[in-house]
Amino acid sequence: MGKYTLIITEKPDAASRIAAALDIEGRGKRNVDRGVPYYQAYSDGNLVVVPALGHLYTVAAKNKPRGGFPIFDYEWVPRYLAEKGASRILVWLKVIAKLAENADCFVDACDYDIEGSLIGYCILKYACGGKEQNAKRMKYSTLTRDELRESYNHLLPTLDFALVQAGLARHEVDWLYGINLSRALTSAVKKNSGQYAVLSTGRVQGPTLKFLEEREKTIGCFVPTPYWMLIAKIIVGDFALDAEYEKILERKLDAAQIIAECKIGKGEVDSVVGEEFYVQRPFPFDLGALQSEAYRLFKYTPSKTSSIAQQLYLNALISYPRTSSQKLPPTIGYKDILGKLAEIQIYKKQASELLSKPSLKPNEGPRFDSAHPAIYPTGDLLGNPLENAERNVFDLIIRRFMAVFGEPAIRQSTKIIVAVNGNKFHLGGVKTLKAGWIRLYEPFDQIKDVLLPSLSVGQKVTVKRVVVKTSFTKPPPRYNPRSLLLKMEKENIGTKATRAATIETLQDRKYVCGAGNFSISELGFEVVDALTKYSPTIVSPEMTKNLEKEMADIQEGKVTKESVLKNAVSILKPVMSKLKANESVIGQRLSGTLQQVRFDEKTVGACPKCVDGKLIILRSQKTGKRFVGCTNYFKENKCHATFPLPQKGALKRLNSPCKSCGSPMINVRFGRRHSWKLCLNPDCPDKKEAKQ
Repeated sequence: MGKYTLIITEKPDAASRIAAALDIEGRGKRNVDRGVPYYQAYSDGNLVVVPALGHLYTVAAKNKPRGGFPIFDYEWVPRYLAEKGASRILVWLKVIAKLAENADCFVDACDYDIEGSLIGYCILKYACGGKEQNAKRMKYSTLTRDELRESYNHLLPTLDFALVQAGLARHEVDWLYGINLSRALTSAVKKNSGQYAVLSTGRVQGPTLKFLEEREKTIGCFVPTPYWMLIAKIIVGDFALDAEYEKILERKLDAAQIIAECKIGKGEVDSVVGEEFYVQRPFPFDLGALQSEAYRLFKYTPSKTSSIAQQLYLNALISYPRTSSQKLPPTIGYKDILGKLAEIQIYKKQASELLSKPSLKPNEGPRFDSAHPAIYPTGDLLGNPLENAERNVFDLIIRRFMAVFGEPAIRQSTKIIVAVNGNKFHLGGVKTLKAGWIRLYEPFDQIKDVLLPSLSVGQKVTVKRVVVKTSFTKPPPRYNPRSLLLKMEKENIGTKATRAATIETLQDRKYVCGAGNFSISELGFEVVDALTKYSPTIVSPEMTKNLEKEMADIQEGKVTKESVLKNAVSILKPVMSKLKANESVIGQRLSGTLQQVRFDEKTVGACPKCVDGKLIILRSQKTGKRFVGCTNYFKENKCHATFPLPQKGALKRLNSPCKSCGSPMINVRFGRRHSWKLCLNPDCPDKKEAKQ
């Protein structure tokens, strides 16, 4: 083929689309070398497009000290040298290096953000033999054919070195904090108990866990106090209305007195106040807002929404999702996108309505991202049908895009005060005068009107009775994936690309319990308490917030990577010294909790044969097979209760007992999609019915 331009992409799907878009015949030729795909194309010269697999390089300690800390001497290395199970990366890098030998021009076409810029930079520098200084850069926000061609025809003359430096700094700082703090916790446990346990923390994990701990302590210390509300049951014609007393009462005696005063059975309208108000259009989606809305509507975790959005982007259905922008510039082509949506039956009416407007102006939010606009649909449709979750998120993005171009909704609120023997009760109603953008966003934001009868000042009404409702003050709710994500955004902890992964890590480490409302586990409490006592800086949002600002300043050229790293190390060194000095007491605290956590994980329920035994998952020393046995087996009066278990699959105790026989239940999972529930009782009636 002779000389060619080598184009580096972040993922195989992107390589395929770029090759097809740039090729003059609209299709790239797929080749495979030792399992690594790459594509040939022609556009005013030969092109070779080769993908990465995300990050092919990572930060690792020099000289590979085993478990020792602190570590401040590091280097960038191929991932296969630093991570187990990454041997495939070696072959991948060899293929890229081989393709680089015959290339006379290099283009970084990885995603235009910190992570993508870093991926391309490392490949060009290490795998391609120092080509990062003379490589060009593609910048695009969608993988549509037209935008990719436009991007290639107007290549940026150099890599985005400000983003690269910010990426290098972020990974190096996160590595320094993560490896040192995690090794300090792990080493403390191992020296105390002789057992190895995976414990981790970092400059983002620490403050996030602290948020959960503070909320849990607030809930635990909360003392409910009673209060009383009065409701007047009012009859007006065919309407039966509930009117609330003007204030909440703190004494039951006051409630009884007012009820006695209201037994006259008549009331009079004291005032009627109506007011029109606007409900403004929503902002376009940035990644955080999309994750938040997808959890509210579908209960998708932030990481699941991020993964779905990334796949929709790779299928050229939406723009680049990892953005913090709430801006939609005219250059994306509002009318072109709406025109494509108008050809889709379910969006035809709304899109056509918007196209009939004399001008299109989106309601933009304050956040701006220099790399990408807000998330928007390209208007293209995938040839193959989407899975249910993908279809939900795609539909949400389309309807949000249309809603930002709609008109504000106009509603009217009405407040009526009814006096009953001098006691004032409130009626509230709301009516939609103009639906505006809400119609475009249905069914994700529906109008609920509360209609009141027409009443005038001085009009008499019938008061059937006044009832008292006793309630108690409630503690703040526990964080869920949505509210914790919003808290991290508000405190500027982590980035749009890393927050979801941080929440997932806290779950994986068993620092938190629950998939919906998070409660911090005993292990989570011990970790955050130890860090708070011996290294409060690490769980401080302020420290992380300041480091985030410094890394953002690198992108803007205000500070250098070297100065940020120097500051990060100056914060970390005294922290590590204090953790080292208190290693014994930290290990003692964490070891006991870990031992209890491991026992609880193996425990499946109470023993049905003895009084105080627990059924736990055991493994035979002779055969190596697992089974369930009683903890009293090893005591003087042995309990011989045992139950067989399947030898494959992950086991998890279920909190609810068997409905048929009341015995403990476990869940057996094979992979991600296949699982079944197993009752431990071999004589369970359900099992007998199944055999028959």
